[in-house]
Parts: sequence; structure tokens; C-alpha cells
Amino acid sequence: MRILFALFLVSLFSCTARQPTGAVLSPSTKQERVADYQAVYTAINDYVEAIYAVKPELIARSVDTELKKIGYYFNEEKESYRDNLPMTYDQLYSLAGKWNSEGDMANEDSPREIEVFEVNDKTAVGKLTATWGIDYFQLAKVGGSWKIKHIIWQSAPRN
Repeated sequence: MRILFALFLVSLFSCTARQPTGAVLSPSTKQERVADYQAVYTAINDYVEAIYAVKPELIARSVDTELKKIGYYFNEEKESYRDNLPMTYDQLYSLAGKWNSEGDMANEDSPREIEVFEVNDKTAVGKLTATWGIDYFQLAKVGGSWKIKHIIWQSAPRN
């Protein structure tokens, strides 16, 4: 699994890394970029793992305490979205500690598709498809660690 993940990172890096025309990355710069992609992926994975596996300590590791999260929940009964649902870091931490505490909201077969779209030296963008829907992330490198700063989400699309 680690080999597949490493190959994924290398292929992702080679496809999405943007460098000025003619620029050549040194081996150490390439290693740093791959490490940053892996760290961004890990931060997003910590987020979903915290919620699925009831491990709020992973929120503390991967999410900035100044988190700004907003979402759009689809109400099946009313057949409409509830818009602009805000969530703070503390609310997310609390949610991670109870959302799947009975084990009936998610399991090992639940969706967990993580995409890292772009990683720069201080900012990154990613996406998670999970059992509740789709989350888009903006991350920042804070004190040498990648932290989720902003999340916008919605329930699974009704296409």
C-alpha cells in the first residue's frame, strides 16, 4: 500500500508541479515537494479518519484552531439544501468524538477518496469524497506543519 501511495505521489507531482519554463528542481527540492504532497494528503486523511474512527485527536493534529468551515446539507424530506451551515474548530473536534461512536455512520468500506490538487510552498488545495458528501480544503503550512484552514462541503450531489 505504501508503495502504491508513493507511486501516486510521484505521478501526481510530475503531473501537477508547476515550475517556470526551463527551471530545474534539485533533488532536495523534489524530495521536499513530495514530502509536502504526502503531508497534505495525511492532513486530509487525518480529518476523515478522525470522524470515521472517532479519533478527535487527529483533528488536533491536522486542523488549524482558526478553522472556517461552511456547508450545504441536503434535507431528503424537504428535497432542498440547508445553506451556510458554519462549523468552528471546537464543533468539529466535538463532532469527531461522537459522530460515528455507534459505528453506524461509517465503516472500513465507506468512501474515502482524497485528491490533492495543488501544493505550493505555503498553500495547498484538496478534496475529499466521504460518506456524507464532498469537502474541499484549503491548507496552509503553519510552523512547518500542514493544517486545514478552510473547508467548504456539501452533501452528495443529487444528479
